[in-house]
Amino acid sequence: MAALPARSRSLFAAAGFILAAPAAAQEAASHGVEAWTEAVVSVADFEPATRLFRHAGGWRLVVSGEIAREELSYWALDGDASGTFERWCPPQVQTGCIRFIRFEGVEQEPIRPAARAWDTGGIYSIMVRSDNVPALYRQALDLGWWAESPPIRFQFGGSDLRNVVLQGPHGINLAVYERISPEFTGFQVGRISQGFNAMRMVRSRHTARDFYRDQLGFGVLFDGNNEPAEPAFSNFGIPYNYTPQIKRAAAALYPQAGETGRVEVMQIEGFTGHDHSARANPPNLGILSLRYPVESFAAYRTMIEQNGVTIAFAGESVTIAGLGEVDIFAVRDPDGNLTEFYSDGE
Repeated sequence: MAALPARSRSLFAAAGFILAAPAAAQEAASHGVEAWTEAVVSVADFEPATRLFRHAGGWRLVVSGEIAREELSYWALDGDASGTFERWCPPQVQTGCIRFIRFEGVEQEPIRPAARAWDTGGIYSIMVRSDNVPALYRQALDLGWWAESPPIRFQFGGSDLRNVVLQGPHGINLAVYERISPEFTGFQVGRISQGFNAMRMVRSRHTARDFYRDQLGFGVLFDGNNEPAEPAFSNFGIPYNYTPQIKRAAAALYPQAGETGRVEVMQIEGFTGHDHSARANPPNLGILSLRYPVESFAAYRTMIEQNGVTIAFAGESVTIAGLGEVDIFAVRDPDGNLTEFYSDGE
């Protein structure tokens, strides 16, 4: 995607958000880090987790089967561990997909048990777009999902939006955005689009932003904290009368400028909740990671290690159905959340 036009930049600034200069922190792009191809989600059973995507979004099962032993070993799971997976993608798309994993032979617990939005640690949501948020909300309730709140309508950066955060099994949240105006043309939307972003609730927006920007080399789309002066209904369950004073400090970042492949960090200032970062590990239940393909894989790993990043997991020649035989490593952000990078083109 080209740089935002001057009018769009001014609208973001008016909304209280700071946009990065185009030249800022683009080391990931120079190493060929592309938009994430899939989110990895651990579930106890496939059917309840995939139901919404299948019935409401028309998503399709593209590959399934046994998890290869080398992938389990890469995650440091012992020899008793096994598992199966299902990789689901939206119609006519092979990116922004979800790999649902069902582990066996290991103890598990939810990553974010009974969590509220302001609890930190663990990936809070996968973000998608929709052509009709109210209709999807009603269908989600019929299919056994729940929501943080009913859909809300709000203005952001010159866009008129609807949003709802749908809640599925094991604390799996799906944040759904409908852009009423201007028309969204970045990719095919439908009732449930491909994943384009993922939200992490963090203890410090500044610290989390600096990790993705300065250590992983991501660019910054927006960065700031701003709330309406008057009470407004919240998509995160913040009480109506508290919304003017409880600020949502957020930054969105990406390896390549565009409408996909983003990661977002949010600090809900004024509320202190539980920290779930210690459970943000496979094989625990919930959203485990995002997976980014990297063209210059070895050089990128060297670069981020020189930036002080510690590698949490690493594997060579790991067979991952749907991705191929890849080299792969994972890193943790300051709130314990995993991000994975795998070889693509070397």
